[in-house]
Amino acid sequence: MPLHGAENIAAVIVEPVAGAGGVLVPPRGYLERLREICTRHGILLVFDEVICGFGRLGKPFAAQHFGVQPDLITFAKGITSGAAPLGGVLVRDALYEAFMASPGAGVEFFHGYTYSGHPLACAAALGALDTYAEEGLLTRAAGEIGSYFEDGVHALKGLPNVIDCRNLGLIGAVELAPRSGAPGARAFEAFEKCWDRGVFVRPIGDALAFCPPLIAEKKHLDQMFGVVAEVLRALG
Repeated sequence: MPLHGAENIAAVIVEPVAGAGGVLVPPRGYLERLREICTRHGILLVFDEVICGFGRLGKPFAAQHFGVQPDLITFAKGITSGAAPLGGVLVRDALYEAFMASPGAGVEFFHGYTYSGHPLACAAALGALDTYAEEGLLTRAAGEIGSYFEDGVHALKGLPNVIDCRNLGLIGAVELAPRSGAPGARAFEAFEKCWDRGVFVRPIGDALAFCPPLIAEKKHLDQMFGVVAEVLRALG
């Protein structure tokens, strides 16, 4: 049996939008093609939606935004709006039934962890889900505020050392040219100077990532992008 090949791959795990990798938006058709390949070879497709789930792309999950159905979705953070640690997994019916319909005693789709079903975390999740529904937050990024955010990201184009601007929904980034012999230093200095001015942006290598709350208003985005622009103009 060859060392590499579909027969040796159980699952492919991918972020629909690679958040911690620098907000890397997939090429058009990439996730659809990945779904086709996994289906053809009987490989499970797992979407890590810890960052891009719960309304970040204007749909409850990125899978819905892209129209691609994975076999499993992992999620966290947004389920409680960060108020308490909680994570979970969504699975397709066929995967669930493979366990539940299996012969033999004691077979179950088991998730056993020290803090499984923690009452405080579950209460926070129920409260967050109610707020998402009551305030229409899961689809807000697909509307006017998402367009305004996109304009703000791309308005940074042409500023000193900016070599790329990218976004999808309410997640975006600007890529900065690295300093010779000091990769990541320019973005980290920009992060520090923004922080001193009351704005948090996340340095990822030589990128500055933006991931504002779903409740952000235009005035908040103006403040964020205004400070970033000032910093980039003054940064060497």
